Amino acid sequence: MHLLGKKAPVFKAPAVIDGKNVTANFSLEQFLGKKEVLFFFYPKDFTFVCPTELLSFQRHLPQFIERNVALVGCSTDTEETHTAWLRTPKTQGGIVGVTYPLVADTSKTIAANYGVLGGDWSYNEDNQLTFTGIPIAYRGTFLIDKEGIIRYMAIHDLPLGRNINEILRVIDMWQHVIQFGEICPANWAKGNIAIQATPESVSNYLTLNTEL
Repeated sequence: MHLLGKKAPVFKAPAVIDGKNVTANFSLEQFLGKKEVLFFFYPKDFTFVCPTELLSFQRHLPQFIERNVALVGCSTDTEETHTAWLRTPKTQGGIVGVTYPLVADTSKTIAANYGVLGGDWSYNEDNQLTFTGIPIAYRGTFLIDKEGIIRYMAIHDLPLGRNINEILRVIDMWQHVIQFGEICPANWAKGNIAIQATPESVSNYLTLNTEL
């Protein structure tokens, strides 16, 4: 499903806030006009790669806050399972200490609408609803701007953990584009030279950067 440049699918669902409190109708719409959102999906609570990712997101949370970006996670687990995992020590595979919201997509509709559900529903010859694939989310990552438009998306297969520093670099690129109206060349990082969207600017940049 191609969502880039389109409105992020809206939803209301249970979520665990601040690592302990459950809210029944969490929505990303609360951030419209105020903050960009880094909304990410992960496969399951109490698994193996997932705690490494969620804890790494938490370690980098101050850097998201510095950039005025709301960080929100989501899986197809229930809010009760989220709460149990949030209370489990790291030495036992838990994610105690995670404070950003975790959405409970138990209906699997959020993952389906964002195009990251690992399978599809269909009807068999007996007109019975069946599911083919895996009924959990892939590692989808979406940067949503203040107007609710998806500006970046990436989907990893289940065993492939994300690089949080790369996600922060993408956020820095987007914010640079918005602030200065420049475009960001290959391997750009915050503090590097960006370029104007003109042939002359690109030509000058390529001439000065002979390693490209």
